[in-house]
Amino acid sequence: MGQAALSAKPSPALPLAATLSQAATPGLRRRELLALGLLPMLAACGREAGDLAERLATKVSDLPGGWVGASVASGHRLREAPPAWDSVSDSPRRAQVLVLGAGIAGLSCARRLRARGVEVALLDLEPRPGGNSRGHLMGGLPCPLGAHYLPVPGPEAPEVQALLEELGLARLEAGRWQYDERHLCHSPQERLWFQDQWVDGLLPPAESPEVLAQYRRFAALVEAARRDIGFAMPSTHHRWTAGHDVLDRQTFAAWLDTHGLNAPPLRWYLDYCCRDDYGAPAAEVSAWAGLHYFGSRHGFMSLEEREAVLTWPQGNGWLSERLAAPLAESFHAGQTVLRVREERHGVQVLSWDHQADRPQRWAAEQVVLALPLFIAGRVVEQPSSALAAMTPRLCYAPWLVANLRLDDPPLERLGAPLSWDNVVYGSDNLGYVNANHQSLDPRPGPCVLTAYRALPQPERRALLTDDWRGWAAKVLADLAPLHPDLLERLQAVDLMRYGHAMSIPVPGLRGAPALAALRESGQGRIHHAHADLAGYSVLEEAFTQGEKVAQRLLGAKRP
Repeated sequence: MGQAALSAKPSPALPLAATLSQAATPGLRRRELLALGLLPMLAACGREAGDLAERLATKVSDLPGGWVGASVASGHRLREAPPAWDSVSDSPRRAQVLVLGAGIAGLSCARRLRARGVEVALLDLEPRPGGNSRGHLMGGLPCPLGAHYLPVPGPEAPEVQALLEELGLARLEAGRWQYDERHLCHSPQERLWFQDQWVDGLLPPAESPEVLAQYRRFAALVEAARRDIGFAMPSTHHRWTAGHDVLDRQTFAAWLDTHGLNAPPLRWYLDYCCRDDYGAPAAEVSAWAGLHYFGSRHGFMSLEEREAVLTWPQGNGWLSERLAAPLAESFHAGQTVLRVREERHGVQVLSWDHQADRPQRWAAEQVVLALPLFIAGRVVEQPSSALAAMTPRLCYAPWLVANLRLDDPPLERLGAPLSWDNVVYGSDNLGYVNANHQSLDPRPGPCVLTAYRALPQPERRALLTDDWRGWAAKVLADLAPLHPDLLERLQAVDLMRYGHAMSIPVPGLRGAPALAALRESGQGRIHHAHADLAGYSVLEEAFTQGEKVAQRLLGAKRP
């Protein structure tokens, strides 16, 4: 927990959530809470907390829901000894190019190749493509399972701009990009639970001259870094310099300390931003990553200059669905890649076909590894020196995404109205998104709230082994104090767990020569295309990596 979280005024949800976090057990029931002595302990903290805990225990015990997404066993088959190559008697299935991994990078690469007439096979262990950008349905209502927005791209992202134009989301008029307002985030966009009320925006109000001075100083430092060093989104479209290396070798928290930026509201907000984009706080990510968050897009903005973002009820699943649409015949679901072997005249791939419950061989002229680098390092039989060097350096953040289906919008407390993004000041969690926010239907009715948690790495095992009801209880303990009738409105909870959701841009990662070598590798028959190549995970980086590899394979330069 960072300095800001320790100094911040706790929200009403935090004591209850913290106690439940310690007490959650598989198959959480009210009688188990009683046996653990949780209810008397909560009652000692206040009658309201004790009453809420009793209602929460009763609700969770019979709550419909559970884990969604691919089974853990499918992904963990890679831990087992793979079958021998010659144990598969069937002839290999063939394609000109095999793209392994159907996240955004894999989809963008396969889509570009297929549009140019290349025979492509796209393999993924999940039943549906999209990776971290998949959507979900709860009672017919769309909601995200991962990434839920795309900031309007700048001039450094021509590949993303071209995609949005192709999808009818943007058009160039008189030299300026215009975006379809139906897909831009509607107002109200963001709010923060701060000092017992909702306030507009996510930056905590500067309630003293000292805090306001630190806000202004940080904004000036961001602008100086943009001017003197430079940032771009995607980051690979800006030349890496010695100045970037200086920032990359230290943590963001250490850099902030050096500049005397220690105001609790500022430090909490910057921690929140790092956890939101990188899955880890400022004490774990590099200073380059912390400044890149602001410098590559919008600077350190005032509340009146809120960033324009594109969003949909199913989040970035809207985009992944459209990227995947022309690849329906090329997509092969339920395939866990086990081994990749480069040979003189092609590449051999061994996968496990989960539907047939047996190994499957594939052969191709070229293979694109649109896989996280820690997976690529395990499956390639003779990894390059760059891949071997990078694999042990990567750290991944586990994530939990919880979709709560309600029969009606919940009651509101004092302050700003229900917004698209809703965050609690002082919390280590990332708040929740109103998945129905983009709907133009003014009538009340069923809705879905999507809550996000970027978890510390030690919680990965609990995410794998604990019963889903325990995790649902933790999520509800955070949100129930914010909406008096939330538990009464709640109909079901669907949970998505990502054991290795995203690469954390720890110090020294982004500037590593081996990572640059993997990005630029054009020799041989194996090519890398994944957001990991940028050191962190956002759609712009993933999409551009996929496009870049496709253009390389097609023998064309990047537009």
